[in-house]
Amino acid sequence: MRKLLVAGALVVVAVTGCGAADEGPRTPGPPRTARGSLEELARTAGCRPDLQTDADELRQANCVAGDGRYVLATFATDRGQAEWLDAADDYGGTYLVGRKWVVVGAEGVVTRLRGRLGGTVERASSHHSGSSGGGGGEAGPRSGHDGHH
Repeated sequence: MRKLLVAGALVVVAVTGCGAADEGPRTPGPPRTARGSLEELARTAGCRPDLQTDADELRQANCVAGDGRYVLATFATDRGQAEWLDAADDYGGTYLVGRKWVVVGAEGVVTRLRGRLGGTVERASSHHSGSSGGGGGEAGPRSGHDGHH
């Protein structure tokens, strides 16, 4: 069960009848959610991708740009993306999620990239169990998700 909490929600208000005259100034929302290949999404985000995984079901690249450092992943199927997000939930973090793509990075980076890529900002809950000494279990490599460190 996914336990991702929506950190940035797009509120849709249906206006019926009159009342439109009472609306105040509108603030622009995020752009329409981007679509495309890993390279097209990277170009829209403003990065030159350093490809780490190039498989039929998953393509993943590290990006370093003016917005900071992040990982961009694209998926062949919606199911593959959902399974990846379910597994990533164990590690916590902030994700920008679009159709068949995910950006993983610091919350500020993800929030800024939403202005270019659209999508939904989600925060995964970290629920590492047990105590292995050292604490802060999120600093190590993340199994199955190369490039998340």
